Amino acid sequence: MSKAIILLSGGLDSTVAFYWARQHHDVVGAVSFDYGSKHNDKEITLAAWHCAQFDIPHDTVSLPFVNDLFNSDLLKSGGPIPEGHYTDKNMKRTVVPFRNGIMLAIACGIAESREVDALVIAAHSGDHAIYPDCREPFMKAIGDAMREGTYARTELLRPFIDMDKTAITKLGHELGVDMGKTWSCYKGEDLQCGICGTCVERREAFILASIPDPTVYQHEWPLPEKPVY
Repeated sequence: MSKAIILLSGGLDSTVAFYWARQHHDVVGAVSFDYGSKHNDKEITLAAWHCAQFDIPHDTVSLPFVNDLFNSDLLKSGGPIPEGHYTDKNMKRTVVPFRNGIMLAIACGIAESREVDALVIAAHSGDHAIYPDCREPFMKAIGDAMREGTYARTELLRPFIDMDKTAITKLGHELGVDMGKTWSCYKGEDLQCGICGTCVERREAFILASIPDPTVYQHEWPLPEKPVY
């Protein structure tokens, strides 16, 4: 069984990936990144909680330059979080340029330093339309770079690359993940808003998976219709 480190934001996808990885690999650590997003504090607190349940080391890497220098409404330095479906064109305002590239490069260095065989990332098919650094060509390219650029020939594992949010939610339910202790909302307020793109995607996933949603939302208005382009 290979040793693995999981990129664990504290969101639903990465938390399910954490539980999946524990079944298939020897998970020796998890890494979160505090890069100045509006919801970082909410996510990272929950990432640490899940790690504590299994006494798995959890590291948080601070990247203040992202908030200072990058342009994205996901960041505290950016504008308001757009509302509506995750597939809406205005959700591109939440893209943090090359975020996964930066995080994977750092995590790969951590893995190499700790003689770890693999990194697990929860990028999934629903991310593809919005985030260029979640798509298969990017993931394959950076996976090749990680393998060729390390003595350990570190492997990038992306178990959800062909799954959507509904399938991930079903898997989390099967694995016994407490999905009430995951955070999706980009606004980072006291409660998840229920109307921003990632909240809409989360709510829809539970409905389509026919699984009760344990999340308490500020608003539970009817889901908006998906846009047609």
